[in-house]
Amino acid sequence: MEGLKWLQENAIELCGTLTGFAYLICSIRQHKLTWPFGLLNALFYVAVFFTSRIYADMSLQIYYVGISLYGWWSWYHGGSSGSPLVVTQTSKTLWLKLVLVNGMLFLGIVWILHRFTDSQVPFWDGLTTSMSIVATWMLARKKLEHWLVWIITDALLIALFLFKGLYLTSLLYLVYTLMAFLGYREWKKELTLTVA
Repeated sequence: MEGLKWLQENAIELCGTLTGFAYLICSIRQHKLTWPFGLLNALFYVAVFFTSRIYADMSLQIYYVGISLYGWWSWYHGGSSGSPLVVTQTSKTLWLKLVLVNGMLFLGIVWILHRFTDSQVPFWDGLTTSMSIVATWMLARKKLEHWLVWIITDALLIALFLFKGLYLTSLLYLVYTLMAFLGYREWKKELTLTVA
């Protein structure tokens, strides 16, 4: 009976977790369902993070809705002359731009969280949110190193979600962290094949 009660109380988080697993598996395989699952996952987690008062991550889910639509288009038409994208490496110039964008996002998000919310974790919420924005844009552009950004971000998020009592979400992000290693390996194989 308690199990049923727990399921009822955590149904939205469970749906978010399941669509998150599907999104990750599709992402590693570069499957066309990556982005629809990402869209569903984002919608579930808007509700989960609002209820948990993790506001920057809630706002991030709204960004994910938009970036899912962009990524869906980009994977199929974002290459040269409207061709599908292939996996590429991130140039030093792009890395510099991404680090600067991440820093500006981080500072802005932390300031907003301190000033306008009752967030208990503004620093960590801001840091993981800014890193997630950058990593997801890199995914939408099929940059190999987005997996490395996700490994760091997901590891930080595990601690944040455990602190907030989101145990299913912590489990999801543990799997995300481990699967990001696999994703990096798989995408690197494709990059090697593309270059060769």
